[in-house]
Amino acid sequence: MSTTEKEINQPVRKGSFLEENSKSLLFIAGAIVVLIGVYFWYQNVYLDNRAKEASAKMYKAEQYVGAADSLANKAINGEGGYPGLEKIADEYANTKSANLANLYLGGIYLRKGDYKKATEVLGKYAETGSAVADPLALGLLGDAYSELKDFKQAATYYKKAADKASNKFTSPMFLKKLGLVYEAQKEFKNAEEAYTKIKTQFPESQEATMIDEYIARVSVQVK
Repeated sequence: MSTTEKEINQPVRKGSFLEENSKSLLFIAGAIVVLIGVYFWYQNVYLDNRAKEASAKMYKAEQYVGAADSLANKAINGEGGYPGLEKIADEYANTKSANLANLYLGGIYLRKGDYKKATEVLGKYAETGSAVADPLALGLLGDAYSELKDFKQAATYYKKAADKASNKFTSPMFLKKLGLVYEAQKEFKNAEEAYTKIKTQFPESQEATMIDEYIARVSVQVK
């Protein structure tokens, strides 16, 4: 029997794979440790520093968010050495400030009548668990799609907004808008249900004061 045949027929020793590949396995294990270290550094140091930097730079733009429309461009593009909301959202992605900047931008673009742009930036907003910001972002998306005459999408977002954080302030407001877009689609039964929900679940809300008229208007259309 040749040497080659002896080697082929020789039984594989238990543990020989680990012995022969120990260097590769150690390299892989070491790489995993490094990657884990990089991940935690990225999350706890890099992103934390960027978040603080973004927050410090954004305060100037925030001053113009609720200001007159003539100042809206300063909020979007910045002023002097301070960046605008667009730059914050782009350069500081993955931070809370960038997320909030997208929400601000959505509202500003709606006021300016740039509804397509509003859907784009609001679509980048990530839920935070906020009982105010999260339903507002969804509701603003509903507004943008409503203005674009995409009533099906508008209804989807108004319903989500009304359900996101049930309360007498935002829920009835979005339920009323939901009813209106259902009416626009001639879905009178759905509109009646949305309006009735305001009457029964949020009777103390401002929207409830006149809701009987809306219910009466659509109820005659329901077959």
